[in-house]
Amino acid sequence: MRRLPATPALKRFIIGITLFILLTLVAVMGYTSFGWNWLDALYMYVITVFGIGYSEVRPLLTPAQRFFNMMIIVAGSAATVYTIGAVVQLFTEGEIKRLLDLQRASRDINKLNRHVIVCGFGRIGQVMAQELAATKTPFVILDVDEQRIDLAMQLGYLAYWGSAAEEETLRVVGIDRAIALATVLPNDTTNVFITLTARSMNPNLLIVARANLASTESKLRMAGADHIVLPTKIGASQMTNLIRRPRIDFLEQTGDRETLNELLSHIDARLEEMEITPSYPYVGTRLAGLEVRGQGAFIIIGLRKSDGQLFSTRDNPLVDVGDTLILLGHVQDAPKLIRKYTLRSRPFR
Repeated sequence: MRRLPATPALKRFIIGITLFILLTLVAVMGYTSFGWNWLDALYMYVITVFGIGYSEVRPLLTPAQRFFNMMIIVAGSAATVYTIGAVVQLFTEGEIKRLLDLQRASRDINKLNRHVIVCGFGRIGQVMAQELAATKTPFVILDVDEQRIDLAMQLGYLAYWGSAAEEETLRVVGIDRAIALATVLPNDTTNVFITLTARSMNPNLLIVARANLASTESKLRMAGADHIVLPTKIGASQMTNLIRRPRIDFLEQTGDRETLNELLSHIDARLEEMEITPSYPYVGTRLAGLEVRGQGAFIIIGLRKSDGQLFSTRDNPLVDVGDTLILLGHVQDAPKLIRKYTLRSRPFR
């Protein structure tokens, strides 16, 4: 199973252990070249490096043998000190806890079922993680950036270091058991490749993909994405809505009204506008009061004043002649009350 790349403290520990093992092999081979058996050679190495002070197993007769023994003492002591320092650093920097957390996270990932895989823990991925956590939806974060994975784990999220474009990585995070995958990386090419790989591994997976360029949308569709989100387009639409309707936020999340009505049509509902005429009996009434008098025939979403300003029910403005009510109701039931007082109802666009 793939893990996070080694940190400086862990690298230092690995180097120290490697040097210590290599030095042991060199020492044993050197002593055995003097005609000693391997057990005497290993024993001589241990008491020499750790400075126990026992007498030599066998006498070192020649200058070459004594020089070799001195080199072993110096090199062995240095390797020992280096390795002990790395162990101390591992504890002081919390690396041991980090490694244990990784082991625990791996076990938890193996237990995931009907979860969401979030590919990328940038700004969009972080917001998604917050939303999924708030709704108690099981999910796992995938990213190739070590710092982002550390951040995700610090926030209490399940996270795995690896490339979502690799089949082995997707298997580790349980793509065969997942219900959805969101690839929100800033690179469109990578998102297309991840979508293609994920779709081939799980045909029933719901895939939501990010696209920075409009031209990428068709490629993501062909790769198997169910939904494509263009953050730039959505952000621009929201900013335009705020400029045009600075005091209303009931449609902030909808950048395309026609798309909204198309979605509502699937449940036989639609948004409509109703202009207030002198014959309307509730002229001068607060907007919130109309919801009660509507008796469920429709839901009032907001009010557009004659000067173009828009208000939500939360603002609770007075209803005057020339204002326009924005209504949500059943395709057949909503117009009933409207037509009772005016013939100027029209679809909301």
